[in-house]
Amino acid sequence: MASSLTISGLHAGYGSVRVLEDVSLTVGPGETVALLGTNGNGKSTLIKCIMGILRPQAGSIVAEIDGVRHELTGMGTEAIVDLGIALVPEGRRLFPMLTVEENLMLGAFRAAARSEIKRNFDFCCETFPRVAERRRQLAGSLSGGEQQMLALARALMTAPRILLIDEPSVGLAPILVARIIDTIRMLKETHALTVLMSEQNFNQAIRIADRGYVIVHGRIAFEGRSAEELNNNDLIRQFYFGLG
Repeated sequence: MASSLTISGLHAGYGSVRVLEDVSLTVGPGETVALLGTNGNGKSTLIKCIMGILRPQAGSIVAEIDGVRHELTGMGTEAIVDLGIALVPEGRRLFPMLTVEENLMLGAFRAAARSEIKRNFDFCCETFPRVAERRRQLAGSLSGGEQQMLALARALMTAPRILLIDEPSVGLAPILVARIIDTIRMLKETHALTVLMSEQNFNQAIRIADRGYVIVHGRIAFEGRSAEELNNNDLIRQFYFGLG
């Protein structure tokens, strides 16, 4: 069964600094939803709340997996990962002094993934041949694009049902960004994943997004029900193209 994510009335911040204000959004079963916004508008904070890294001050985050609803607020990160929710964090966050293969194996710690280690590892090697070629190499010695591929592969080793991807284009050359975005689309289709992707590269994000949200100063400023609606929105024109 497909999985979904519903966020309702979320408020969150750091100490006395409020970052998210009454954020509500949904990611339907099998959808790829883009969370669009420039730096400092709360995209990564929202991802941290979903993963239990940051506890919200108010609101609800519900993941429905195999027909069972799970309230994520108040749950620890390990328990959230164990439900089948995986994160590809901004900046990759690999273990640079471990090999590529060791980084991948660390992704397979959750119980549901352990019985599928060989199948998932073989799939990752097939999907990311450069990663497979460098499996004995230290992760810190890889190029930026190779590290991003490894971070995606590590998330797949958890056998996820919901995949969160935070700023996959950061620090990559345009040609590599396009390649990573295409890979995300392929992974979503082959694994029937539900995907929430935070991104500031608008042109690349809408290539694979079914729909999306624009977040401005911690609030959802616009919901686009299709890539076309996003493309024709005045906020998008203002923030990304300097128009309007």
